[in-house]
Amino acid sequence: MFTADNMRFLLELSRTGRIADAAKRLDVDQTTVSRRITRLEKDMGARLFDRGSSGWQLTEAGRRLVPYAEAVESTLLAALDATSSAGSGSLHGTVRILTPDGFGAYVLVPGLGMVRDRHPDLFTELRTSTTHDLVTGRDFDLAVTLERPSPRSVSVSKLANYDLRLYASRRYLDTHSAIEALDDLEDHTLVWYVNAILDVEPLRRLERLLPKDRAHVQTNNITGHYQAVRYGVGIAPLPTYIGNADPDLVPVLPDKFVAERTYWLVVPRELARLARVQAVIEVLLDIVSENPDLRAPGQGGDSR
Repeated sequence: MFTADNMRFLLELSRTGRIADAAKRLDVDQTTVSRRITRLEKDMGARLFDRGSSGWQLTEAGRRLVPYAEAVESTLLAALDATSSAGSGSLHGTVRILTPDGFGAYVLVPGLGMVRDRHPDLFTELRTSTTHDLVTGRDFDLAVTLERPSPRSVSVSKLANYDLRLYASRRYLDTHSAIEALDDLEDHTLVWYVNAILDVEPLRRLERLLPKDRAHVQTNNITGHYQAVRYGVGIAPLPTYIGNADPDLVPVLPDKFVAERTYWLVVPRELARLARVQAVIEVLLDIVSENPDLRAPGQGGDSR
């Protein structure tokens, strides 16, 4: 007999592509996942997955079933959300957030006190990473990305624009040759991402604005860039919300170098109606609106 509960197994296996990963997320053993998928395929009268060395891939029949499975999941989550908050009138549960390193550490974390003040029974989990595949998994309730993802199973909206500018410490500028044009940077130490692993296109495009092959110091996160600049190691492009907040840093070539970038807000469609997710989104929008170095949609400089 068909059971909607088996749809959960379809969803998790479609998201992870591997029995072991789906079992871990569902908190069951691998045999249970395999058995539930077999049962669902029998009920549907069609093969829903192709099994291969690279993992389990949805068949055409499986892909057609996924939107219905997501609708079931969304309804159940909304019901649980409403029930858990009904008794006390406050929001409960956990909201899992993914963001790039810079936004998470320097914008979101300092503002999370708003969540505690407004929703003291709500928990937040924040994971940061500046990678191309930030939201390919589904281990998040909302995400902030530098690249606009495909909207197939998520809701995507523009969160804010920001500027990248070059910064150096006062000590560095006092002890090195003057910088009056971009070509002068060839005589200075530049700090940037590790080129071999930088796969975020909006950041790779930045290389076109700088002298080629001049990143003498490379690190895979923006905190490393900031610390290198702060301690006088060299010059780095930093978001203005980091550079302008440190009085010991000085913009370099402010009239000749600026790169505008965009942050996107991404929410899985089946989670968009959850009260706890909406509550954190509301706080996030307030954090952005109060930051002088972030421009919300509709403000000056908004572009795609």
